[in-house]
Amino acid sequence: MKMFDPNGPLMIALGKLADIVICNIMFCLFSLPVFTVGASLAALFTCMQQLISDEEKDEGLIFKDFWLAFKRNFKQATAIWLICLLILAFLFAYYWVTRSMAGTAGRVYQITFYLLALVFLFGFLYLFPLQARYENTVRNTLRNAWLLSVAALPWTLLSLAVIIAAVYISFFMNPAAVDLATYLWAVCGFGIVAYLDSFFFRKAFQKIDPKTVKVKSHVSEGAVFTDEEHREQDLMVQESRYSAPDWNRRDDLFGDDKPKSTGGKKKRR
Repeated sequence: MKMFDPNGPLMIALGKLADIVICNIMFCLFSLPVFTVGASLAALFTCMQQLISDEEKDEGLIFKDFWLAFKRNFKQATAIWLICLLILAFLFAYYWVTRSMAGTAGRVYQITFYLLALVFLFGFLYLFPLQARYENTVRNTLRNAWLLSVAALPWTLLSLAVIIAAVYISFFMNPAAVDLATYLWAVCGFGIVAYLDSFFFRKAFQKIDPKTVKVKSHVSEGAVFTDEEHREQDLMVQESRYSAPDWNRRDDLFGDDKPKSTGGKKKRR
């Protein structure tokens, strides 16, 4: 039956769902030590970005891709995660201080807390997708995450809306089903949210990825070629919305849609 064709849309969708479940379970297990959450998030987004690009390095072995991404990103992603924990600790302490303040000053400080929390959340959304997709220093990844969150504000808001909607539906819409919601998050929740958000992140990354365009190169009149096929040759040229982008695309992801290097890595600033 065509419905069960291995290359049909149904079986492809079921295969991706199975990969999401596998990655989700691995993410939960690898995050148990807590300090490894950063590396687990980077590995999860690596696999989700591969899935939306229909590109797996080892077909049918998504768990191997997750493990390799976890090892590759462990050092930098852990450093980024620890920095995030420090920022969260500061925000938590700031909240308790402002909560005890009364009057107009207290309300002003509470507003500043919510603004700081929102700014942190905007940048946090991009930290580990960037770590998964690009080679950069910890400092540049932190800076670029907050810059991109503003430069791609519509996609930032959409990705944030997906997370808020998922949390609300799971834990607030029907409080009696919290146990079931917790089970579903442990099985597939983190993976599905990361998969959906990866579509928005891919749109945001278009602002920084070199763009490949097609141009025509006309052969001169004195050329030995006379057929039309050789008289007009297609050339692929890189363009970027940034004159000197501070982004280095990982070489081992995304197959044919990754930008081809013109020689050497871009200089980090």
